[in-house]
Amino acid sequence: MASVDMTALSARSAAWVARVAWIVVAVFGGAALQGAVDSRSDAVRWTAAIGGWAPWGAVMLALAIPSVRSLTIARVVAPLALLATIGAVVGGAEAIEVAALALPAGIALFAIFTADFGRQFVQASSYGDEERFPLRFPVAAGTAAIVTWAMWAPSIVFGPLLLAAKSYVFGGLLSAVGLAGLILVIPRWHRFSRRWLVLVPAGLVVHDPVVLADTLMVRSDQLGGMRLAPADTEAADLTGPASGYALEVQALETVTTVFAFTPQDPGGKAIHMTGFLISPSRPGEALATAAARGIPLL
Repeated sequence: MASVDMTALSARSAAWVARVAWIVVAVFGGAALQGAVDSRSDAVRWTAAIGGWAPWGAVMLALAIPSVRSLTIARVVAPLALLATIGAVVGGAEAIEVAALALPAGIALFAIFTADFGRQFVQASSYGDEERFPLRFPVAAGTAAIVTWAMWAPSIVFGPLLLAAKSYVFGGLLSAVGLAGLILVIPRWHRFSRRWLVLVPAGLVVHDPVVLADTLMVRSDQLGGMRLAPADTEAADLTGPASGYALEVQALETVTTVFAFTPQDPGGKAIHMTGFLISPSRPGEALATAAARGIPLL
């Protein structure tokens, strides 16, 4: 239990590091944005002020109220501080002002993207006697999400500024892309925050709307045990695939799951298995918690 308690302390520490660093972003980092737009028109200065405070406030609120939705908001919106830093450099802000923005923003982002931070925020939305463990991103889907964010983020940051500067064509196009991303893409990114291994009194659940078409439930009387997956395992890969260590779950009887719908398999692809792989971001903690709940370790 001591290791689990230390993990909980580590998770709380990551959240508080993010909160304190994000407050410092506002206290000291605002000078960089102000310095970058000082010589611009009133419209540009007001747009920069609103565009700076609104995302900062959204992330601060998300950090203050842990939940799955807050995790998505923090991980999607907080990295916009990197673009704000680039904008401040291009706008001519002084080096010390840029550093006062970039350093605390970098610390906040590092904490927000740790496994401990994700674990605390998904667990905050749990129901009753369950333990949720975030799953690592599938390599292909995670890469696509990062590329999509990199295409969307400049539009939501620079589109309104260009409109304020009376560059209506480019500003309008970028703003339209940014708005479309808010409506269409963010719900897809939210699915990454909803990928969990869940340990419940009745057994084990894999909730993964990215990889699976439906939730996979394995009852306690079906569980043969769990272990770190060996390199030569023949268990079905439900990780995405994801990089890093995977856990192997063995069942005493055949269980069935369906992979998420794809253009190649519009009805999904059902598989029947007696063993499968999952990739929690904290595999050691997941195994320790499973053992504490009576699930055999192999």
